[in-house]
Amino acid sequence: MIRTDNGPQFISKAFHAFCEQVGVEHERIPNQTPNKNAFIESYHSIVEQECYQRNCFETYEEAFVEVDRFIRYYNTERIHGSLYDWSPKEYLRLVTTGLINPKNIAL
Repeated sequence: MIRTDNGPQFISKAFHAFCEQVGVEHERIPNQTPNKNAFIESYHSIVEQECYQRNCFETYEEAFVEVDRFIRYYNTERIHGSLYDWSPKEYLRLVTTGLINPKNIAL
């Protein structure tokens, strides 16, 4: 399942067809309720502040390379407060070696 807001990219026929093609159920949050999608809203805010606002892109290719680099950094090296101020890569190492207990995440 993928949960999104009601942005134009997510209500398009092409997106709907893609979801059907790959077997993904698409759930839309109600209008005016970003809190129903808080994790992704927070993530997009971080990408906006730490990537988009710090760069000036001339081409799609430049943007793609930089956003891809940032996402890789975010998912491996960036310090996350929700992971006891460890990077995801280091947090995983510490949990898998038993040096720390995994954080209980209540959804």
